[in-house]
Amino acid sequence: MPRRRQILILVLSLLAALLPARALAATGNTLTVFYRPPSGWSTVNVHWAPNGGAWTNVPGVAMSAASCAGWYTKTLDLGSANGAQLTFNNGSGVWDNHSGANYSVGAGTVAISNGSIGTTDPCAGPPPSSPPTGNTATVFYATTGTNWTTVNIHYAPDGEAWTAVPGVPMNETACAGWVKRTVQLGAATGMQAVFNNGSGVWDNNRGSNYRIGAGTTRVSGGTATGNATDPCTAVPPDTTPPTVPTNVTATVDHVTVNLSWKASSDDRGVTGYQIIRNPGGNVLTSAYNSYIDGSLAPRTTYSYTVRAVDAAGNLSAASAAVSVTTGDAPPLPPGGTMLGGDPRKDSIYFVLTARFYDGDTSNNRGGNQHVRSGNAANNDPMFRGDFKGLVDRLDYIKGLGFSAIWITPVILNRSDYDFHGYHGWDFYRVDPRLESPGATYQDLINAAHAKGLKIYQDVVYNHSSRWGAKGLFVPTVWGARDGQWDWMYSEKVPGAVYDPMRENSLGRAYNGDLWSSTAPPGNTCPNYGLPNGQYSPEGYTIHSCQWPSPTAKMFPANLYHQCWIGNWEGEDARSCWLADDLADFNTENPVVQQYLINAYNSYIDMGVDGFRVDTAVHIPRVTWNRRFLPALQQRLVQKYGAAKAKDFYVFGEVAAFVNDKWNRGSVNHSAQFYTWQERKSYVDDDVQAALDQYNYEEQLGPGNQPTSTNAFLVGNDYHTPDRSKFSGMNIIDMRMHMNFGDAGNAFRNGADSDDSTNDATYNAVYVDSHDYGPNKSLERYAGGTDAWAENMALMWTFRGVPVLYYGSEVEFQAGKQIDCGPSCPLATTGRAYFGDRITGTVVASDYGVVSSASGAVASTLNQPLVKHLQRLNQIRRAVPALQMGQYSTAGVSGSQIAFKRRYTAGSVDSFVLVTISASATFTGIPNGTYTDAVTGDIKVVTNGTLTATVNAKGDLRAYVLSLPGNPAPGKVGADGPYLR
Repeated sequence: MPRRRQILILVLSLLAALLPARALAATGNTLTVFYRPPSGWSTVNVHWAPNGGAWTNVPGVAMSAASCAGWYTKTLDLGSANGAQLTFNNGSGVWDNHSGANYSVGAGTVAISNGSIGTTDPCAGPPPSSPPTGNTATVFYATTGTNWTTVNIHYAPDGEAWTAVPGVPMNETACAGWVKRTVQLGAATGMQAVFNNGSGVWDNNRGSNYRIGAGTTRVSGGTATGNATDPCTAVPPDTTPPTVPTNVTATVDHVTVNLSWKASSDDRGVTGYQIIRNPGGNVLTSAYNSYIDGSLAPRTTYSYTVRAVDAAGNLSAASAAVSVTTGDAPPLPPGGTMLGGDPRKDSIYFVLTARFYDGDTSNNRGGNQHVRSGNAANNDPMFRGDFKGLVDRLDYIKGLGFSAIWITPVILNRSDYDFHGYHGWDFYRVDPRLESPGATYQDLINAAHAKGLKIYQDVVYNHSSRWGAKGLFVPTVWGARDGQWDWMYSEKVPGAVYDPMRENSLGRAYNGDLWSSTAPPGNTCPNYGLPNGQYSPEGYTIHSCQWPSPTAKMFPANLYHQCWIGNWEGEDARSCWLADDLADFNTENPVVQQYLINAYNSYIDMGVDGFRVDTAVHIPRVTWNRRFLPALQQRLVQKYGAAKAKDFYVFGEVAAFVNDKWNRGSVNHSAQFYTWQERKSYVDDDVQAALDQYNYEEQLGPGNQPTSTNAFLVGNDYHTPDRSKFSGMNIIDMRMHMNFGDAGNAFRNGADSDDSTNDATYNAVYVDSHDYGPNKSLERYAGGTDAWAENMALMWTFRGVPVLYYGSEVEFQAGKQIDCGPSCPLATTGRAYFGDRITGTVVASDYGVVSSASGAVASTLNQPLVKHLQRLNQIRRAVPALQMGQYSTAGVSGSQIAFKRRYTAGSVDSFVLVTISASATFTGIPNGTYTDAVTGDIKVVTNGTLTATVNAKGDLRAYVLSLPGNPAPGKVGADGPYLR
């Protein structure tokens, strides 16, 4: 910009700043905004955009205190616009965006408070009458789960100063699990409060303080409940049974019966239902007003009655009976059959399919970011690896010792940089950039199964691409070949549809099926095609409705959510968009549910062995528990029968990137929460049920969640786990992942969460992934070879299913940024192409055993961590307790990573003592002969004590007890660089 022009603009800006507000407003329409913020805001900003115009820079412009208490005001110049979009924030990251919808207002005066929009000046009326005096707040604080022996309340009545730290003791008479204090508010009607134990430990509501009003308030698990009842008041026994279930219906699908009924009611809440099936008098249970009864006898008549039950155990009278007759057993769907077997026996190798091994160069595609990203300069198209490459390298994966492969999503993607697979567009079609003749997805599944390798498919229920989902809804966007945008918009061709295999010279696949230069019929996107005041990096004019977004009304609200996430630990995290290229499904809509259920049933029919569930936390647990997980089980039971259906491994990504046992105190956003069934029934409407479930569980808080002993030994004995309350979804162990900066930390933190997980022996455990390293690092793990060896030793012997991200066996891309999008070449990131390391030939004769190898892959297989990994897999496969056992640290001393494990089932009884990196002593153990699977050392125990000697990081001892019918395997494998 020429300097003279800069000076002129500066002068005009200074003149504008000196003009009186009225003179400035007179240039066009004005909007005077009054806003009453939530308590605790000392700064108030309004972030706004006139209709058709650009938004202010974040955080917006400051508002000033109005003439009446509690209100802030700002007059905005709308120019020629007749209204605006508004949001508000406190300058410290807390936003009020009208639950994601923004505040849409016209010109003139608006007053916004508690989500409501008025049109009168709240400060123009007569002064309010004097508030009452002598108000009090009685606060009950729950101590269950805190281990606090002293509790102080530190508070400030509205308009007054805070008490001196640490506050005043809550020492009034209460009852077990609660402390109490009554605070004199005087004329105030509420206060802010925090709590502490007098020794420096605080509960400040995750930094937001608690808002407490006059009257009685209960604070429990991070939630303050106003107008509450006294929790110490004796509650009369519940003797009233629920109402009788009505409208019981039964439909038959081959040998499966689907039951449903109208939900019962109860004065204190229905907790579930008992279903009696005759003949046989079998008692079945359900937490919901539906039940799927599978694997019944063909051509047999069954009768069902239903009774409701409440928390006190009161049963309703039985419903009217309904009878049905089953048909013939269904034929097996086309496709393949999963291998089956307990998933805890497996170890998992995780690959980004498109970045692992290139078996077919003809399906490589660079996309329209090929040049910009720098990939073109490296001759490294983003879609490079494929299913043929995986088929070719199955022996490499088996030679490492793995028995399962987790692959990234396979469905047809549609975005600008979608090689990873998380921008699904056609959920019913496999992405052709991954398939080849003779190497389709079905061919990969079959080939893997032939070698004894399972396929775990990454699936996405939460979102589609920004371009919608084919067969459900695809938005029409503004586009015109107007000279500026010719490079982007394909010439329309009648009948042509998107096909990523056909790219133009700029790498863009056909997109004429998406765009229109005129508004389509029924368009609801405001200002369609009008310039919005923004420009592309090239200086091209950007138009309204040119790019999909949740708030542009381009997606129907019944199929897609209409908001951005404002609070990642708030309810909106489950019902709003994550990013502009991840269109958030309205998963509470049965139409959306069935679209996804049918899509993923087709992959079950192909014979995949399990699902890794992406972004599971962004769908309400009650939706998983009532809709998606039962549908999965129904299809699996139909295909395999009830017993084998349980072998299908579902493990969800519930991303909680903190070191807390409970994610910032929010149970709804904590991984272990998703392993449990619901504890009460909710209304049939899924939208309301999701809100009710969220509020119910948040109010109960961490201290009132269910607990489990399924991962723990009783003394030295294995006990039958109670999985009756299991939701059907296992989890990725986010807490161990976050703490894998060192193995000892991961071990301690992982064990600390196991009592709140339904069965932690099913947790998927990894150090790093395609998203993050430990402690939410954006780089691939770079702790060093010895640290990797120690981490692997822990993962392969502790409870849970070990997972390794591709290439970690040679510390591939250690310390490199995991992802930078198209702003840098993939070759410089943690998602680099791995194939160059594994070219050549390789033949695996068993898990962890390579009979022959040549070329680069032979050198890779000779690396120290590879040798370590192979032997760990051999040892784990030889000792059932290391796969499926419960564990205990009782009577264990010395090493910071040491434990005992046992697994007992049928004729199998396996007991092992493990210590990693340091020596440990085990006391109170069964007498007998123990053999170390690492060294072959034999110790005969006669006094209940064994000392295992280890003196090297990454080394371990695994002393296995010889039991009747279950002799110790002896030394397993050959000595290596760490296990020796």
